[in-house]
Amino acid sequence: MRRISIFGSTGSIGENTVDLISRAPEEYDVVALSGGRNINRLAEQAIALDADVAITCFFELKHKLAERLAGSGIEVAAGPDAIVEAARRPADWVMSAIVGAAGLPPGLAALEQGATLALANKESLVCAGELLMRTARDNQAQILPVDSEHSAVAQALVGEDLAAVERVILTASGGAFRDWPLEKLASATPAQASSHPNWDMGQRITVDSASMFNKSLEVIETREFFGLEPDQIEVVVHPQSMIHALVGFNDGALMAHVGPPDMRHAIGYALHYPERRSLPVERLDLVKIGKLEFREPCETRWPALRLAREVMRIRGLAGTVFNAAKEQALDSFLAGQIRFTDMAPVVEEVLHAFERDNALKCDRLRLDHVTETDHLARIRAADVAAHLNTDA
Repeated sequence: MRRISIFGSTGSIGENTVDLISRAPEEYDVVALSGGRNINRLAEQAIALDADVAITCFFELKHKLAERLAGSGIEVAAGPDAIVEAARRPADWVMSAIVGAAGLPPGLAALEQGATLALANKESLVCAGELLMRTARDNQAQILPVDSEHSAVAQALVGEDLAAVERVILTASGGAFRDWPLEKLASATPAQASSHPNWDMGQRITVDSASMFNKSLEVIETREFFGLEPDQIEVVVHPQSMIHALVGFNDGALMAHVGPPDMRHAIGYALHYPERRSLPVERLDLVKIGKLEFREPCETRWPALRLAREVMRIRGLAGTVFNAAKEQALDSFLAGQIRFTDMAPVVEEVLHAFERDNALKCDRLRLDHVTETDHLARIRAADVAAHLNTDA
């Protein structure tokens, strides 16, 4: 049996992972599950999968989780340190699906004990790509991408020479506001931004899709994971979300990965790698689809894409600042403190402030560098957001 852990098991990626392993429970020994405030669901999962330990990241909810798991024999823990400790437990395969920079420490811990890391937490590579990849190499561990776009790129590269790659094209749905008039965006509400036209995801990533911050993170992630140059990475808006990415080679050929907008494909590919197994996903009928559309992304509508290029230019700790400021700006928008269109200016101001202060250079990245910079960037972003003169 393969020993597996799922960090972020109650989120959309985690739920889809649980769905897949629940279809063949005899193949897996579940070591650890972690979640947030959805204690009832975390307890249900832990009991159904007979996990060794269940962890909530919130200390104040440990007692509630213990009540739900009383008599089950499942260990209960709480807090970020407990999640890292669980990630250090021997496992063959670990799903990293915690949202945000909080997913980095357990991901590193899993790699340090040699596990295969199925990486859905894109912030880990954005904040500390050099550190994550170095840790994998040093411990002979493997990282498999679970973002649909990066899984698509990885699959298109099977058997190919990376030196023959001219470009990678990431597709973006455009999110909730892709067809809105530009002048209307400033009045967009969190509820409106939280409705995705194609994908069923959590609120934060859905809003990030509408602002294209999610795609900006994926652009940076592509550079870090595949070692490409920034000018080799392109983004196109593809409203149907059927083509997840394309790889262009030096002979002019484009290899496209086509599939339904269902995260179980990318998760299943990572779970069964290097095999391909049957998955419970829709089989596409191209005749019914009829046509596939592509549009050039407008950086006036989605300035986050331009900021991603800035991050790749600066390097060092720029990704850490970018992500931390983005997460804080998103918090401020969801709290009604700033407008939808204020998020990118907040991130840009914080990024450039750190650059002016010469605070982004780092010769050899360590976790404490990332943690401290992340903390300072959030403070700066909260201050910038608080001083914005908006009607939000």
